[in-house]
Amino acid sequence: MTNAPWNPPPENAQLEDFPSEPAQVTFDSIPVMADCDLLSVGMPRADIRAMVAFEKPLVPTIKSIQVLQQSPWIRNAGPLTQPLKIQSWKFPVPWEPVVAPKEAKESKDENEGNADDLAEAELAPPEELVDGAPQGVMSPDRPKTQTRIMPPAGMSQLKDRLLCLLQPPLEGIIGQTMKLPFQPYPYQLQGIAFLVPRTNALIADEMGLGKTVQVILSTRLLIQTGQLHRALIVCPKPLVPNWMREFRLWAPEIPFEVITGNGDERRRSWQHSNAPVKIVNYEILTRDAEDFIKGTVEFDLVVLDEAQRVKNQENRTSMVVKSLKRTRSWAMSGTPIENRVEDLINLFDFVEPGLIPPETPFRSIPGIVKDHIIRRTKEMVAGDMPPRIYRDLALELSPEQRDTYDLAEKEGIVHLNKLGDTITVQHVFELVMRLKQICNFDPRTGRSSKLERLVADMEEVSSSGRKAIVFSQWVDPLETIGEALKEHGPLMYHGRIASKDRQPILDRFKEDPDAHVLLMSYGCGSVGLNLQFTNYVFLYDRWWNPAIEDQAINRAHRLGQKSAVFITRFNSVATVEERIAAVLDKKRQLFEEMLSQNGPPISLGLSENDVFGLFDIQARPKRAA
Repeated sequence: MTNAPWNPPPENAQLEDFPSEPAQVTFDSIPVMADCDLLSVGMPRADIRAMVAFEKPLVPTIKSIQVLQQSPWIRNAGPLTQPLKIQSWKFPVPWEPVVAPKEAKESKDENEGNADDLAEAELAPPEELVDGAPQGVMSPDRPKTQTRIMPPAGMSQLKDRLLCLLQPPLEGIIGQTMKLPFQPYPYQLQGIAFLVPRTNALIADEMGLGKTVQVILSTRLLIQTGQLHRALIVCPKPLVPNWMREFRLWAPEIPFEVITGNGDERRRSWQHSNAPVKIVNYEILTRDAEDFIKGTVEFDLVVLDEAQRVKNQENRTSMVVKSLKRTRSWAMSGTPIENRVEDLINLFDFVEPGLIPPETPFRSIPGIVKDHIIRRTKEMVAGDMPPRIYRDLALELSPEQRDTYDLAEKEGIVHLNKLGDTITVQHVFELVMRLKQICNFDPRTGRSSKLERLVADMEEVSSSGRKAIVFSQWVDPLETIGEALKEHGPLMYHGRIASKDRQPILDRFKEDPDAHVLLMSYGCGSVGLNLQFTNYVFLYDRWWNPAIEDQAINRAHRLGQKSAVFITRFNSVATVEERIAAVLDKKRQLFEEMLSQNGPPISLGLSENDVFGLFDIQARPKRAA
């Protein structure tokens, strides 16, 4: 490329001395217009290369590939971030309380209303609350507490104890690092503070106080701090959906897997799945123990829900559960003592084998297990719960029932005495069951003083727009009661109804304003149901075990209940029902004294003498020499 030399203009040059058209020069055969302004500043000679011009500016674009945003490419396991990291010997950053903004106080009433809406939701889709709800979301009225980790008594290392004591309050850890639907109650935080540092623990809170929430939040905290990688939740089959809902609600970022399906699917779940939490029912666990679990699977934590399932040392379920390889053992049971103190001893064979030595006096057991068991009753947290009001109705039998009852009891006692030393406890139970059924309904005429009173009470329940649950040991009386209560929209829930059909019944009972009464058997309705929208419970006949009765009552009286729960217990005067009630009171005293650690129990439950003492029976079983 060759250009003409450039000569500077004279000092006195005028504008008209320059050509009117700019000179045209070429650079690499590309025409470029030389601007006169450039010539006036004395630019040195340089190589200038022009860029090819585009009609529109270049704008980068990104196109998404749809197939990668759909299953099976993406599994919605939730965020897997672990915001809280505490490793080795490090001093945690002190917790700084968050000051609520001014506008939050002004909207207090609105927030509390939203929480109440959530509190009503049980037995509902996952986004609704299950197993308890508060009276306000982070309510300013709730007292501010400082709940710290409670180190176990056996923690001897000074470093470990200091680390527990120097942890920030749980209100800060849980409130700032965890997204929660609402703030747990203070006693629930105390339960978390108890569970987290312990490898062996039994949480024995009364039914309805949110044991599931406490276990899930404790598990979540241990996973976030890297102390737990593989957890197994073992529960009764009806409670599996409840655990699924609770994990979605209280630990949405933690993936979990339910062990189910055919043998190959279950084997893959046991041996190859890396889900940090697995949920399985007792039956599948027992079935898979030999083939898929034994010697190959180990867990950082095993949690037993309704742990009274393993109180019998001899059954296979108990042996399988106790054989699981695990680092931590937690048990959940609102009724750790159902009949005998041995029930608690057998539970601790799972929680901490060898903790209670053989032949330990009952008087010494409370002191031994004290550091491993936590129990709160509704009375202890009465500030957070509405009252539970009992009404014991002593009813006279109808004339027809009385005639039938007296004759049956007289003939039954004669028959039992004739058996002599061949008599057994089962013979006595048969008479008891026959007499209890007569107290419900006269078999000849169908008359029932209990039914007459129940019909009258249901008139009041329905007229006030409330709902009630009626419990009975037998299905046939429930069918008869349903016929008498047709105008109140009765719904049946008992063992003859297929499992797949039960949830729609509960949903209808909750949503249908014309369904005022649910008729339930103790066996189906005492565990795993949350019916805190119900305010009335009727025990049409009494169960043998006070713990089972409490479980049934606690279907309605649990966290989320906003009103008092009225419990009516029917007892027929001058019948075996009165005598059974007295025995139940003794068993309840056993239960309360043992767990409150006030000393040895006065009674160990229904002994053989207790059963025979229900009647004037002279015969007794023959004893082996």
